[in-house]
Amino acid sequence: MNPPVFETCKASSAVKALLGTNPTRLYQFGVAPQNASMPYAVWQVVGGSPANFINQTPDIDSYTVQIDVYANDAKTARIAAMALRYAIEKTANVVFYGGENIDPETGAFREMFRVDWFVHR
Repeated sequence: MNPPVFETCKASSAVKALLGTNPTRLYQFGVAPQNASMPYAVWQVVGGSPANFINQTPDIDSYTVQIDVYANDAKTARIAAMALRYAIEKTANVVFYGGENIDPETGAFREMFRVDWFVHR
């Protein structure tokens, strides 16, 4: 019941060039390894709902997915976020840019955006 975030991004040569291939450093929330090589990104579903109908069960679900990109410098974070956005925009809609900051614990540069993704059941 999740959108195909990893599969979609891994199919992009630009994403693979930045986030690697073995492994591709795009992780579901909470599973990025400690001290992961940068840049890397994490994703999580932050909301969603089925397309409800009166006379039938839903045939599509909508998800809001948050993507957080981490890098050693701002330029790399922006470039990696752009590659992920371009890969995702082929099948989903970017709906929010969450800004940039520096993670106080790790010193990593962070860029965040959200997408709405519609998944047929």
